[in-house]
Amino acid sequence: MKTQDFNFELPTELIAQYPLANRGDSRLLSYDRGTGQCGHHQFNSLTDFLQPGDLLVMNDSKVIPARLYGHKASGGKVELLVERLTGDNCFLAHIKASKSPKAGGLLHLDQGWSIEILSRQDDLFYCQVNGDVDAMLHQIGHIPLPPYITRSDEALDLNRYQTVYARHKGSVAAPTAGLHFDQPMLASLHHKGVNIAYSTLHVGAGTFRPVRCDALSDHKMHSEYFTVSDTLCAAVNETRAAKKRVIAVGTTALRSLESAAASGELLPCSRDTDIFIYPGYQFKVCDGLITNFHLPESTLLMLVSAFIGHEQAMALYRTAIEQRYRFFSYGDASLLL
Repeated sequence: MKTQDFNFELPTELIAQYPLANRGDSRLLSYDRGTGQCGHHQFNSLTDFLQPGDLLVMNDSKVIPARLYGHKASGGKVELLVERLTGDNCFLAHIKASKSPKAGGLLHLDQGWSIEILSRQDDLFYCQVNGDVDAMLHQIGHIPLPPYITRSDEALDLNRYQTVYARHKGSVAAPTAGLHFDQPMLASLHHKGVNIAYSTLHVGAGTFRPVRCDALSDHKMHSEYFTVSDTLCAAVNETRAAKKRVIAVGTTALRSLESAAASGELLPCSRDTDIFIYPGYQFKVCDGLITNFHLPESTLLMLVSAFIGHEQAMALYRTAIEQRYRFFSYGDASLLL
């Protein structure tokens, strides 16, 4: 397949710039590949589609305030986006500047913080802070809103660009399918007998990187660190044995599960994954997927197309546009079975 096979025209006004007042107020488009049925609902009706014994797998990674602003010794402005924490005072980052800094260069930030450039690794810079990275980020870091949100981050984003179950810090973009869940929804799922388990995948800025080659097979995916635990593997196996469904909350949870099952058997692991899922992929773990609506020609749309079929996915997106669904991180959701 070609990258252009995943293109569509999206009206700018459908790109959500702010979250709705309440997490569960989002709309939910449902699609069942077995029956071909498509429906339109509110997200807080999700429990109606789930059965006791079903397993939801959620990504519990926590977004860090990863965007930093400063200047070089020459006075030139710089913007940093932390990609990965590598130690108490070191990290890998993307750096935007009029001229790329060199190894040994010093960047000056607010409140006395400074960063030394140690080396460059492809598109990333290895940086060292004059103190604790976590303390610096929480003092002067900004929530790294995606490029299609055209406003600056605000106080509300500290809470709303984060899932209510986030635990392990390390993501520079939210696992956005989880943003629709609030504590009453989680309690409702528990009351119905729906099980919940967690994987961890630290979402990198590469999730927004466009596919620049014509043929999908030529695209190289970015790497992200993930963990699938013994507990999660046991929960999946128990669900399978009971002939119930495993439903991933978000493409990141799905990619974690499918990466851990690359051998054909789901095994606990903690490592990097660069799995690229596009039409033709044979799914090993997941029966369902809860996900937002994604960018044209993106690897995430390609994953959705692999899950429900390319023609079905593109038709579903046309329907979402016709029905005025809100797109991307702060937008509405879909339930794909």
